[in-house]
Amino acid sequence: MLYIYHFSVAFTFVYILRFFQQRLSSMLALSHVPGPKTSSWVWGEEKVLYYNTPGALYLDWHRTYGNVVKFTGAFGHQLLSVTDPHAISFILGEGTYQFPKPKGVRAWFRMLLGEGILWVEGKEAHEKQRRSVGPALSPQSARNLTPVFYENAAKMVSQWHRLFDAQHSDEIVIEVTNWAGRFALDTVGRATLSYDFDCLRGQPHALAETLDGLTNHEKSLTSFYMKALFWLLPSILHLGKKGQMIRKTRKELGDLATDILKDAEAVSDPNSKTLMSLMLRADKATAVVRMNEEQVAAQMRTIISAGYEPVSATIAWLFFELATNLEWQQAIREEVSTAGDPTFDELNNAYPLLDAFFLETLRLHPPVLENHHEAAETISIPLSEPLAGSSDLHLVIPKGTIISLPVNVIQKDKLTWGFDADDFRPERWLHRGTRTSRELLAFSVGPRGCLGRNFAAAEIKALTVTLLRHFAFSCPHEIEAFQSFVIRPRVKGESSSSLPLMVRRTL
Repeated sequence: MLYIYHFSVAFTFVYILRFFQQRLSSMLALSHVPGPKTSSWVWGEEKVLYYNTPGALYLDWHRTYGNVVKFTGAFGHQLLSVTDPHAISFILGEGTYQFPKPKGVRAWFRMLLGEGILWVEGKEAHEKQRRSVGPALSPQSARNLTPVFYENAAKMVSQWHRLFDAQHSDEIVIEVTNWAGRFALDTVGRATLSYDFDCLRGQPHALAETLDGLTNHEKSLTSFYMKALFWLLPSILHLGKKGQMIRKTRKELGDLATDILKDAEAVSDPNSKTLMSLMLRADKATAVVRMNEEQVAAQMRTIISAGYEPVSATIAWLFFELATNLEWQQAIREEVSTAGDPTFDELNNAYPLLDAFFLETLRLHPPVLENHHEAAETISIPLSEPLAGSSDLHLVIPKGTIISLPVNVIQKDKLTWGFDADDFRPERWLHRGTRTSRELLAFSVGPRGCLGRNFAAAEIKALTVTLLRHFAFSCPHEIEAFQSFVIRPRVKGESSSSLPLMVRRTL
C-alpha cells in the first residue's frame, strides 16, 4: 500500500511539474503576441467570455490588438484568437490535420455522439469516414430530398393555420424557435433515416425536449465550470447533472439509431434515396473494413445533432431578420410567389433576393461562434501581415496551444465587408465580387468543412418560400443573442431561447 501511495504522489508531482513547464514554455513563446491583460488569475478570460454578449469581446480584442490575439484561459493556459486570412487558410486547408479539434471538444463529441465524423482526426481516418458519409450529403442527395423539405414545410403551415383557427384570429403570436426545432428534427429524421419523429404535430416530444434541454439553458455556475475546465480536464464532462444529460441524450439517440439501422438493413431497398441508405451503400462499396453497428450509430447521432441545432438556430435568426426588415420580407415574398414549389436548382439560382438574405443571415448570425483547433506539434503558420513591432510573416505556435477562429469577427471584417460590416444589409450579396471576396465560415471550409451545407441551405430556403407564401411576420420584442451549443435568439432578459413573432395570415 505504501508503494502505491508513493507512486501516486510521484506521478501527481510529475504531472503538475510537466503542466507548469508546458505553460511556462508556451508563455515565453507567445510573449510577443498582443492581447488583453488577464482579468482573473484563476479563470483568465473564461468568465468574462461566458457571461458577456456572445462574440462581443472577440470583436473588441481584434479591433484593438489586430489579427492575432493572445488571451488566458483557466489556470493560466494560453489561447490564441486568429482572424488573419493567411493563417486561417493554412489552418483550415493545408494544415488541417496538424490542427485537430482540442481534446475537450473531441471528448464532448465522443461522449455525446460517438466516434463519428465530428470526432475523428487524422487524414486517413477522416477521409475514410468522409467517403462513407459524403455521398449521403452531396448536392445530388439534397436535390433528391427537396420534396421532403416542402412536405414538412406544408405540415408546419397546416399546424399554424390550426393555431389561427383555435384563436379565431388572423394575427397571433407564434413562438418560432420552438417550431424551427420541430421542423429541423422532423426533416433530418425523414430525409436521413426514413423516420418521422412527428414533432410537427405540435405535441410534447421526448427527443426534442432532451436535445433542447442539453444546451438550451440559462447560464449557471455549473455550466461555466464545465465550459472553462474541459479544455484542461475533458473528464469533467462526465460529472454532475450535465454528465447525466449527455449520457441520457447519447442513449436515446443510440437506441433510436440502432432500431432504424435494423429496419434499414431488413428492407435493404437498393433504390432508396435517404441519407441512411446512401451511407450504407457507400460504406459497402468503398470500405475494405466496413463500419460496425456502433460506428454507423455514431454517424447517425452526428447527422441528427448537426441537422437539428445549427439548422433550427439559423431558421430562427432568418425569420427574426425578416420580421425586422419588412421591405425585404415583402420583396422576397413577391420574388417567390411563382407557381409550384421551386426545385433544388431554382432555390440555389433563381431567387437572388432570397439567396442574399440567407447569406447575410449566415454572415451576421453564424450558428457556431468559434471554430476551435489545437496545435498537434510546434508549428509555424503564415501571416498576411506581421504582428505589431515585428516584420516576420510567420508565427510559431507551441504544441498544445488552443486556437479559436471567431467566426463572427471574421465575418464582420471591415476590410472585407466594408464600413457597414456590422449592419444587416443583404444587398451587399447582389454586388458582383462579394461572393468571391472571402468564403463564409459559418459552415467552415476545407477538408473538414460541413458536408451538409447544401442540404441545410435547401431545407431552410424551402421552408422560407413556403411560410412567406402564407404568412407575414413582425417582431414586437427586443431580441438578444445568447450562447448555448449554438447562438440562439431570445427575448432580452429571458433565460432560454425564445422568438415570439407576430404572425398574420395572408392566405
